[in-house]
Amino acid sequence: MKILGKEIKPGESKVIEVKVAKLHTRDTLHIPIIIERAKISGPTLLLIGGIHGDEVNGVAIIREIIKTGSNNPIRGTVICIPVFNIFGYLHQTREFPDGRDLNRVFPGSAKGSLASQFAHHFVTEIAPHVDYILDFHSGSQERDNIPHVRCVLNEEKSFDLAKAFGSQFIVHSNYISKSIRETLYKMGKTTLLFEGGKAKNIDPEVVRAGVQGTKNIMAHLGMKNNNKSAESNTVVIKKSSWVRAKHSGMFNLKTGNGEFVQKKEVLGYITDPFGDFEKKVKAPHGGYIICTNKTAIVNRGDALFHISSESYLLEVAE
Repeated sequence: MKILGKEIKPGESKVIEVKVAKLHTRDTLHIPIIIERAKISGPTLLLIGGIHGDEVNGVAIIREIIKTGSNNPIRGTVICIPVFNIFGYLHQTREFPDGRDLNRVFPGSAKGSLASQFAHHFVTEIAPHVDYILDFHSGSQERDNIPHVRCVLNEEKSFDLAKAFGSQFIVHSNYISKSIRETLYKMGKTTLLFEGGKAKNIDPEVVRAGVQGTKNIMAHLGMKNNNKSAESNTVVIKKSSWVRAKHSGMFNLKTGNGEFVQKKEVLGYITDPFGDFEKKVKAPHGGYIICTNKTAIVNRGDALFHISSESYLLEVAE
């Protein structure tokens, strides 16, 4: 195995510094890639955190995996990129310095924008070496996701990986144009997207779920001894939608993530600061709440709750 000109031999550990860009201060910015290769051949698993720089739960998940040595496989190779978007991480923003969302410029271009050049570098130099990818994300701004995984349900390999992860919810998610997940799919790779928590926040429960799910995936792929731990039952969400604010005002949340709500059940209230009105936010249909907006002030049209509209229970073997 040779990545970015560096050979990684069987049984070897290596940290490779990837040059991202030269700053206007003439300093060079690098990100570390941590590679653990077992003596026995097997699949290559890539763990990515921080594609959006302010989504630090993913960074914390991969950091915990490295700290505990869980990235050391008995067969195959684990590649960890804890902070993919180092610019966004340093400034706690989603974007690259050129203002672009890194997850909307893949596969990139060698002569494009800064974000596009970095995407191209990843696609040509790193992606060809991997078989499976876990891409860790959080909700943007004040949107708080319950820990869950997303995939295209009718793709057998992706769905099998989602079931092996062992989360409470599996959510159907089509590919987004020019995202890293779409690009890797076109390259024949199997990618699973993890969502949990919200931006600029480290949630211990989200980190725990992400770490355990990664261990479950490694056991599923034969890269670790079988120490799987999963929810007794998993809910598969085939369709979902957002409940949006019909008014502007102060937002009072009355229901939490993971709850099953009935049609017309009150999920929260929107009020004005002067005591003139109080508007109920009701569920348009029954379903599971998988994301809540925890902002204090909302505007008309803001997304408040992500709720399932079609789901079924997937029994998981003990």
